Amino acid sequence: MDEIADVGPPGKSSEAADLRIGRIELAREAPVRLGALGIEPGLRRIANDDGREAILEPRVMQVLVALSRAGGRIVSRDELATSCWHGVVVGEDALNRVIGRLRRVLDEVGGGLQLETITKVGYRLVAPGAAATVAVERKPSICVLPFANMSDDPQQAYFSQGICEDIITDLSKVSALRVIARGVAFSFKGEAADAPAVARQLNVSHVLEGSVRKAGGRVRISAQLIEAGGGHHVWAERWDRDLTDIFALQDEISQAIVGALKLRLLPEEKRAIERRGTDNVEAYNLFLMARQFLVSGHQDYARAAEAIVRLCRRATEIDPLYARAWALMALTQTSLHFVAGQPDDGLEAAERALAIDPDLAEAHAVRARHLFRQGHRDEASAEIETALRLDPESYEVNQSAGMLAIRERAFGRAIGYYEKAALAETSFSETGMLISCYKSLGDMDGARRWARITLERVESALAKDQSNGSAFGFGVGALAVLGQAERAREWIDRALLVDPDNANMRYNLACCLCFELEDNDGALELLGPYFDRAVLGDVSFAKIDVELDPLRDDPRFIAMIAAADARLAAAG
Repeated sequence: MDEIADVGPPGKSSEAADLRIGRIELAREAPVRLGALGIEPGLRRIANDDGREAILEPRVMQVLVALSRAGGRIVSRDELATSCWHGVVVGEDALNRVIGRLRRVLDEVGGGLQLETITKVGYRLVAPGAAATVAVERKPSICVLPFANMSDDPQQAYFSQGICEDIITDLSKVSALRVIARGVAFSFKGEAADAPAVARQLNVSHVLEGSVRKAGGRVRISAQLIEAGGGHHVWAERWDRDLTDIFALQDEISQAIVGALKLRLLPEEKRAIERRGTDNVEAYNLFLMARQFLVSGHQDYARAAEAIVRLCRRATEIDPLYARAWALMALTQTSLHFVAGQPDDGLEAAERALAIDPDLAEAHAVRARHLFRQGHRDEASAEIETALRLDPESYEVNQSAGMLAIRERAFGRAIGYYEKAALAETSFSETGMLISCYKSLGDMDGARRWARITLERVESALAKDQSNGSAFGFGVGALAVLGQAERAREWIDRALLVDPDNANMRYNLACCLCFELEDNDGALELLGPYFDRAVLGDVSFAKIDVELDPLRDDPRFIAMIAAADARLAAAG
């Protein structure tokens, strides 16, 4: 779990006060604390210790992060434009509106922070009595960059990614160390490593780089710890071991980093690091393969989801006490049940996971989805809050939290969760849902921003598999939002030829036709066969989906919904 960094009240001296703020990208910003206020940039949430909170517009949160990063010094308007608008020319009125909104939020939420205007100079955050305080010691902090896959087989990338994730998880258990969340760290995947620049952007003292080579029954791991200030290597090591030693090797790496940072590891923290979900390398490898299917662009339910279930089932056969494998299987079975009507609803697997590990966030997220579907909304809300408390950075947890928020039409809240989940490197479903959320809020700039990201990921997925119906379904929506209507219609025709039975794809294409392309007849033509087979969850969501609003008063749509309700009621 990524710990909130206490940067101290604005006005305190700061070791980074003389540095430029740098580019603010909310998805990559770590949570910080300013006095009584906790700031979560990725969720765009600011909360007082007394319970008052607010969700900020993206630009308003960027400005708040920039001012907090300045450590109490005055920030010019030009510097804010460079950091928050990324160099785009911004008018004086636009910046004034953002500053005014931020000032109102700080007044409403409380906490003592004030946004001070320095006439003809800039702005700064100040707190009562801040000038009289002394600097506080900052605890060490680290970003673990994605490990490079050096194996001859590029398909082994899932293994190097899994090793890196586990090291992040291990280090997060050390109370004396602040660790950048996995999603933020992995957003640098594929970029040329520039450790000092990463450290400045994320405000961390150290960066870990590494590589993994897996071949046959051997594994070679190299790692180097870089101190941010001078960019020099604090520690570097290479291990060449049997694959069966992988768990001991992970422990060794984590403890070597702790030692290099001269931190004291508490006995319970050492035990937590050494506690693994499984001791079986084969089960571990199967789980990593399954999870890579989940976070990749291969999200076609007919293939990828069923592959996840098969891989996890085999992992649990090898190690019946592997809670993470049970939880991943539960999540996928739940989706297959609610979306495709498959008989196993995943709840039994989720309960098995929780019986083994009551603190497994992903299993609580699955339970929350079932409670919501059963109409127990308060219990579902409590369960998803438990999951978020246990692991606020989990891809699976944020995916589920976003899904539940959308079903409550809480689009602003859903955006925060989906933006965290969208940090998965190649997944296009979360970015596609963000397009819908921003459209529902009338923020077309935000919708177009995520449409560009979605289209890039979809095109990458289709380059690998031209029959990926799910990719077509989300890609069409992105094209329409970006004004490429003709190309969107070409993709619709191609999608229906290569994967006509993909229900999710058909639904997404229909949404695009009626909401973006203003073709209600075409949308209804696609929805007819969809509602003939739709399960309860499908019909329930269609009744509240904003993107189907253009069809609400159409007698044909009303009749489709009524017929689906009658069919489901008759089936019991």
